[in-house]
Amino acid sequence: MATYECSKCGMSVNASCAKCDAPLVNDTITTDDGDKVQVSKCPNDHGKIKSPQCCGQDMTCTV
Repeated sequence: MATYECSKCGMSVNASCAKCDAPLVNDTITTDDGDKVQVSKCPNDHGKIKSPQCCGQDMTCTV
């Protein structure tokens, strides 16, 4: 399971898919203008979300 941690305060979160209860995994997507965005996705293709934020910044995940 991907664990996201705030580099500022140290809070961490784990997330799972509400449809199948599978742990979300860390991934990236590339936007139309070429930027890479960190996301959390369901390994069973139920979708993806923008990775969580804390202290006004994206939380990071080390794979």
